[in-house]
Amino acid sequence: MLDAGNFGTDEGVLPCGLAARNTLRLEAGLALYGHEIDENTTLLEANLGWICKLDKGDFIGRETLAQQKAAGVKRKLVGFEVTDRGIARDDQEVIINNERVGKVTSGSPAPFLKKNIGFAYVPAEYASVGQQISIDVRGRLVGAQLVKTPFFKRAK
Repeated sequence: MLDAGNFGTDEGVLPCGLAARNTLRLEAGLALYGHEIDENTTLLEANLGWICKLDKGDFIGRETLAQQKAAGVKRKLVGFEVTDRGIARDDQEVIINNERVGKVTSGSPAPFLKKNIGFAYVPAEYASVGQQISIDVRGRLVGAQLVKTPFFKRAK
């Protein structure tokens, strides 16, 4: 009989929970439904346009995506590293030029990277690597900078 409490211990495998899974997917730059993607987000806003071929026939939402691709998106999913002391968390507001412009979708310490990282949606005109942002962490503005994702990519 399989003992789930000891499964894998002979091979040095340790159990982990959702927080560990969340940190790993965040470091890898992977979107999570209910955070980075949902029914109000398009593939183009979430940087997932590569998974959809607009020229492969008709499908629900194709016309909207084609229009958005032609006109450009109004907001974009971006990755950021916190540059000040603090941890950005889900739903905290992103501030640029003293204006509240977006929200953090996921934020967490990344122990392997020794940084605090996260995803947020910001207006497309601010979605450039190097853009300085602030995050309202319980009433205190914490500095951060937009960075290229994935945050971590395994060597081949």
